Amino acid sequence: MKRVMMTALAVAALATPAMAKDAWCYSSDDGEYACEFQPLDGNGSFEISASGKPTFQLWIDSPGVATVGATFEAGGRSVALPGTYYRSNEDPACWVSDATDTEICAW
Repeated sequence: MKRVMMTALAVAALATPAMAKDAWCYSSDDGEYACEFQPLDGNGSFEISASGKPTFQLWIDSPGVATVGATFEAGGRSVALPGTYYRSNEDPACWVSDATDTEICAW
């Protein structure tokens, strides 16, 4: 019985979505702003969102390399942003597009 309860608790913990955390964000187009940071998976992928700002989803492809999508209006579709995003050497909280030099950061 004890083993069944431990297994049930472990499954419940894995099924619980990660909670959004308050953060400070920056994008080249929007400047700095208060935002919510939401982990998307165990690989470091994340979503940042704030009222009146695009919601960005950054998906880690390999260490230091990512693709980014953005939703520009509530209920809208996520649109892939151009280029591959690379982790910044100056600030590892930032990612920069090789196609547009657009920068997205979350602290």
